[in-house]
Amino acid sequence: MSLLVSFLDAQLLIGGVPILWREIVGNVFGLAAAIGGMRRVVWAWPVGIVGNLTLLTVFLGGVFHTPQDVDLYGQAGRQVMFLAVGLYGWWRWSRDKRINAALPAQEGVGAVAVRPHWATGRQRAGLVVGMLVGTVVFGWIFSQLGSWGPWADAWIFTGSILATYGMARGWTEFWLLWIAVDIVGVPLLLKAGYYPSAVLYLVYAVFVIWGFMVWWRVDLAERVGESSPGHRSEQPTVV
Repeated sequence: MSLLVSFLDAQLLIGGVPILWREIVGNVFGLAAAIGGMRRVVWAWPVGIVGNLTLLTVFLGGVFHTPQDVDLYGQAGRQVMFLAVGLYGWWRWSRDKRINAALPAQEGVGAVAVRPHWATGRQRAGLVVGMLVGTVVFGWIFSQLGSWGPWADAWIFTGSILATYGMARGWTEFWLLWIAVDIVGVPLLLKAGYYPSAVLYLVYAVFVIWGFMVWWRVDLAERVGESSPGHRSEQPTVV
């Protein structure tokens, strides 16, 4: 127990500003999960879940009396939602990896956990509507709860959930949703004093562009492979 308390209370001074080590550790796990997502490996999900649990205590600054002492209910709430969506993604990628492993050897498939592809027009419309409605609804909820920066927090919360769900489904657009989250997240976290998280959002902004290009190229390569003569069009079942 004393080791856990020591971890929760451990701080690092940067320029005279106290920073929680668990904020740094939680974000490192988040970055590792993002790298795993780009590489399409199943371990990205459990690693992300560990980071979510750690950051949950960070963003409830007022509850846990952190140096920031600011409650960002959207940031904290999305960690809880990440747990639920993360479990779904873990299950789905594990299942799809087993399905892909059973298929004949094809370029870009093999035993990968997910095959990147663009969402359909209907699915994209659902993402747009979900983003707008979710921001309005959660913005109002966070305002009533007294969250700091409720509307920006609601945008980040909604976009993060949709992006994580899109990643689980293998939609290439999920990277674009992360960019939309980063654009709002960086200034919000800087103003709230969550500097490691703000810096990581900047790193994410560069990383998600890279990840988007990687998934786009994989999808393009598989489409070219499927259109080539002699290709066998066996596909895994999609639910």
